[in-house]
Amino acid sequence: MTTRREALEHLRRSKFRSSFHLNEQDKAYVREKGMDVIESHARDFVKERLADASPKNDGRQTPMKGHPVFKAMHACAMCCRGCMHKWYHVPLGVPLTQQDQDRIAGMLMYWIQEEMRDEK
Repeated sequence: MTTRREALEHLRRSKFRSSFHLNEQDKAYVREKGMDVIESHARDFVKERLADASPKNDGRQTPMKGHPVFKAMHACAMCCRGCMHKWYHVPLGVPLTQQDQDRIAGMLMYWIQEEMRDEK
């Protein structure tokens, strides 16, 4: 089983995935809202945008900016079911279990925490 750190190291080898970072505005938003609220947003976005067997507008449902979690979703290749299939072999056409959703939200939060590390 791949750890979150190992997954991030693999993703950082991708020019596209490694191009996503939190800017100062994103970091200020995270500081203002706090990690618990950001995690709640991550869980909501995963449920609303990825959990269905065939999400609406799959492949185009996650903006590339506008919220720190959106950036995390792209950086972690968890922005659509196609990317999740390619990078993590998540089956297409099958709804995500609650355990799957928890694991995805955990990875997104791990990436955000890594991006915020210099804030501690």
